[in-house]
Amino acid sequence: MLDIAEELHRWVEQGRDFAVATVVAVGGSAPRQPGAALAVDADGTAIGSVSGGCVEGAVYELCQQVLEDGRPVLETFGYSDEDAFAVGLTCGGVIDILVAPVRADDAARPVLAAALAAASRGEAAAVARITSGPEELMGRALLVRGGSAPVAHGDSGDPENAWDLENRAHEGGLGGHPELDRTVAGEARAMLDAGRTGTVEIGADGSRCGRPLTVLVESSVPPPRMIVFGAIDFASALVRAGKFLGYRVTVCDARPVFATATRFPDADEIVVRWPHEYLADTEVDSRTVLCVLTHDAKFDVPLLRLALRLPVAYVGAMGSRRTHLDRNARLREVGVTDLELTRLHSPIGLDLGARTPEETALSIAAEIVASRRGGTGLSLTGAHTPIHHDAPHRINSVA
Repeated sequence: MLDIAEELHRWVEQGRDFAVATVVAVGGSAPRQPGAALAVDADGTAIGSVSGGCVEGAVYELCQQVLEDGRPVLETFGYSDEDAFAVGLTCGGVIDILVAPVRADDAARPVLAAALAAASRGEAAAVARITSGPEELMGRALLVRGGSAPVAHGDSGDPENAWDLENRAHEGGLGGHPELDRTVAGEARAMLDAGRTGTVEIGADGSRCGRPLTVLVESSVPPPRMIVFGAIDFASALVRAGKFLGYRVTVCDARPVFATATRFPDADEIVVRWPHEYLADTEVDSRTVLCVLTHDAKFDVPLLRLALRLPVAYVGAMGSRRTHLDRNARLREVGVTDLELTRLHSPIGLDLGARTPEETALSIAAEIVASRRGGTGLSLTGAHTPIHHDAPHRINSVA
């Protein structure tokens, strides 16, 4: 439900009662991922989506039922071609949906309200709810909040600067065994740190054995960063593409005549500094993407020397194949290893035959998505690979 936090936060502030349906798990080629939500208030107003339209009508009715009787339900929707009028997913997938009331008299409402408020402000937060287990534990919620979420360049690893996971308090609780909240809070913090939403199996006593409970953990983290180096025409198109993909976009260039708000009205931030100096001072994390469009050795070499040693998601550099070979030679001369060079996407983007700034931005954005999701970049026509998939979660190591 945190994916529609801004709208639901307004509903809470207005005192509305509502029911929210949240995708808990998916199988096959399901259209939405865990965490996708649809909410319906007492007047019948609906926001959000759980399936892109396939089962929205049935889920809408479930929300109305749950809002009336106050009891959460877990419903599974799958594919059915036996009855033309049956409710199901035409894509052939399967989704589990938790439908829960959020009413003024619900004990979990203050916790959910706090989670929605944090997420709507762009703060890191994770909320955990039991989706399968004893009826008396259903409908409760536990909230953990983030701290200094980004991984800062130059972090020394000093324990005094580390995130003290054990001492970050949680809000609310799931009831049951005293150890259950502690265990779930730990799991929620781990998933929040990774920016992941999904389910975990935990024993009712908080252990990994015993009667199992299924817990949905929804994470909301600030938008990932895209830093575009080089204030050129191609950068303007890439800024728009980055915003469309949900990134917080920074444009950095050492030339003040080019790095202006007039030329980049869609950028969240414009920085006039030497690129490598700015990158050394700013915060990045495992979701950050760095796009180097300067294709000028005096900017590229010091910048990429640093960028390829940071734990970021993607590093791409623009230039011809000849520029790429020359740049690699220059990078080796300043100590960049062949292993570090394997992280560099150069020439930047997928082979779409792009020529215009907009087409080039599309090819770069497509490569970023493919890198993030583990896609091949090949045409789906005639392929037998999954349409929807994610790359395995990994942590970039720094030499």
